[in-house]
Amino acid sequence: MKLIERFFNTTRKHFDAGGRFEKYYPVFESIESVFFGAPRVTQTAPNIRDSLDVKRYMALVIVALLPHYAFGVYNVGYQSHLASGLSTALLPVLFTGLKAVVPVVVVVYAVGFFWESLFAVVRKHEISEGLFVSCALFPLTLPPTIPLWQAAIGISFGIVIGKEIFGGTGRNFLNPALTGRAFLYFAYPVQNSGDAVWTLLTGSQTVPVDGFTGATPLSVAAVTERFGDIHQALADAGYTPLKLLLGTYPGSVGGTVTILSVVGALFLIILGIANYRIIVGCVLGMLLTALLVNLLASESSIPYMHLSPLYHLMVGGALFGFVYMATDPVSAAHMQGARWVFGFGCGALTVLIRVFNPAFPEGAGLAILFMNLFAPLLDRIEIKLRIKKRVPNVG
Repeated sequence: MKLIERFFNTTRKHFDAGGRFEKYYPVFESIESVFFGAPRVTQTAPNIRDSLDVKRYMALVIVALLPHYAFGVYNVGYQSHLASGLSTALLPVLFTGLKAVVPVVVVVYAVGFFWESLFAVVRKHEISEGLFVSCALFPLTLPPTIPLWQAAIGISFGIVIGKEIFGGTGRNFLNPALTGRAFLYFAYPVQNSGDAVWTLLTGSQTVPVDGFTGATPLSVAAVTERFGDIHQALADAGYTPLKLLLGTYPGSVGGTVTILSVVGALFLIILGIANYRIIVGCVLGMLLTALLVNLLASESSIPYMHLSPLYHLMVGGALFGFVYMATDPVSAAHMQGARWVFGFGCGALTVLIRVFNPAFPEGAGLAILFMNLFAPLLDRIEIKLRIKKRVPNVG
């Protein structure tokens, strides 16, 4: 490490003010910060010391996402081998999963870093650490069959349109990863919706082997036709509660495993990274809205209205979105009371979108983006209410 430190110390002068490459200092600083903490510290009082700076904050989120990547690599390979009639031994499965997931991650980070560096150089500021979290989240929301060029376009849209045109990290009102994901869904629906996109076929296979449908739990629930049979339809398709918790079924790269999202939520809440009010509000909003929809359902209602609230929580990537995207410290609500309302709205809208718009069976991504739009208003309302409760000054 001494050799690396000496290299940065001798090179920094070329990127500091007055150096030949002054305008590229943000790129230099971002690379240096991967190895070492910031060399510049506050010289005069007040001096604030905290073990959790922005870099560590973002790094802990990425640490929480690593199990999702490990599971995603395995599940992508496992579902691919099942559909292709190949061996499901661990090593071949992992190799297939790595071939599918790693190129997407590399492309997303390369393109995202390009845009962030470009805007940092033009605006003369350091590269934001939020880029690394956005680029870590985005591949986990994608189908494993996504073309690499679409992954590049999606993260470009999320970073440029979802964040940079509003001034960069700290000023964006939409979650960049979800913005890019929503863009891909509506711009390229063939490669981002339907049952076929969630399973990667390997080798010479062009269609899945007999007995492998590739239908996701959400698609099974959406197309169930007989009244009262929705839970039986899921069971017939092999989607038991245990399987839904473990996430071993076709879906996005890393958003299907419910149990890891629960562990990730506890990890982030205990460390003070994610606000528990938003996550609990999301869960309550989903459960109570699903229960209300159940109570309003009749014999003539669509079967999806009868889906159990707990099933809503376990299927798809809703909990993944609630834990890692609804809690975005920039685009979510900031006032404590507003966070409860924000989270409740995310959960409630997810159920309503799923039930009444079968064309978009997941719903969580759109629900979070929609509530992002209302987050500033919710904060403003709470501030106004708190101001009204103050005791007037005595004249």
